[in-house]
Amino acid sequence: MKNTSLLGAFAAGILLAQPALAQNVKITPLGGQEGEFCPLDRALIFEDPSGTRVLYDPGRTVAGADDPRLGKIDVVLVSHMHGDHVGDLHAKAPNSGACDKPDFSVSAKPNSSAVNIAVAKGAKMVTGSEMAGFFGNKLKAAGGDPKNSVLARFGATQKVGGVAISTVTAIHSNALDPDLIGGVLGQYLKEAGIGAYVGEATGYVLKFSNGLVAYLSGDTGITGDQDKVVRGHYNAKLAVMNIGDTFTTGPTEAAYVINDLVKPNAVIASHANEVGTVGGKVRAGSRTETFIKASKVPVHVPLSGKTMEFDAGGKCVGGC
Repeated sequence: MKNTSLLGAFAAGILLAQPALAQNVKITPLGGQEGEFCPLDRALIFEDPSGTRVLYDPGRTVAGADDPRLGKIDVVLVSHMHGDHVGDLHAKAPNSGACDKPDFSVSAKPNSSAVNIAVAKGAKMVTGSEMAGFFGNKLKAAGGDPKNSVLARFGATQKVGGVAISTVTAIHSNALDPDLIGGVLGQYLKEAGIGAYVGEATGYVLKFSNGLVAYLSGDTGITGDQDKVVRGHYNAKLAVMNIGDTFTTGPTEAAYVINDLVKPNAVIASHANEVGTVGGKVRAGSRTETFIKASKVPVHVPLSGKTMEFDAGGKCVGGC
């Protein structure tokens, strides 16, 4: 009896000493209206089992650096410099406005919400192309550490905490609003009707400590890299796919990317540019519905404030 007890205690000790390999990645949308999927919804928080928290494209629905929904943020990712992603304006408070009439009445210029949040939280900003230099200067001007702007150009990987971050191709414009530059240069560019060049837009591939690999498309069209790089090299099991049309892939094009190129096990719809849900239910005739019907894998609609959990294989195991 004594030996059996000792063996049991020994086995339990071994189990407790092992890393928690089966823990899940938590993903929480920070949209315009609690429980809904609205036109300007871009922002997602990814929480690794290690505790590392990544904010992706804060946009206009995060109510500035003081938004109580943010909590601890270790990394801020910005796919490109357009205002609805970097956050040129933002809501005055969570859930202000309405789903069909978003509130973005507060200006974050010339810093941007992304920079203000990174400074307030002491977070790293990981970006590709030429954006890192611009963000480094903005962090310094806002009282932050310019070294917190970290470069990861295409094919490179930076690791912050438990999350490895790589940048991948996104086919999209990436002009910088003159109002985010300010000064005489900003004024000249504004008068000319053009923005500054800060390199190419990017998508991201995140590898989490539980083994999950997620592809964040950013604003993009269809690219061969979605097959050869995102699937072929990184083997992404979860995707966050933009479906808004006109500015990015539309719902049928996005479904082609998912079904035939990336081939993940699940996808989170993003950037629909429409009222995607009413009362938390997908709106009939919407782009969101079209994308769901056209996709061959489970589509998860990012309802603001509702946390989803994903295992290493990209399967939603909670909150979906």
